[in-house]
Amino acid sequence: MKTSARFYHAGCPVCVAAEQFVSSYLDRSKVELEIVHLGRDKTRLAEAEQAGVRSVPALVVGRQTLHLDFGADLAALR
Repeated sequence: MKTSARFYHAGCPVCVAAEQFVSSYLDRSKVELEIVHLGRDKTRLAEAEQAGVRSVPALVVGRQTLHLDFGADLAALR
């Protein structure tokens, strides 16, 4: 069974670099990764907040939220 993960970002250079890094290092045979571009899909902002995301880029694996760098605060994406 694969672990589900979501990578939230806003499309900024910091976010894109983090996405490339995360995508290249996760073992896709073990992790099912969904990329969520919050700059394009604002309907997912509430979901990100519920998962504990405060800024992007962030990776959510199960109930663990990892803030990878600081590209933008979620409030700036509203």
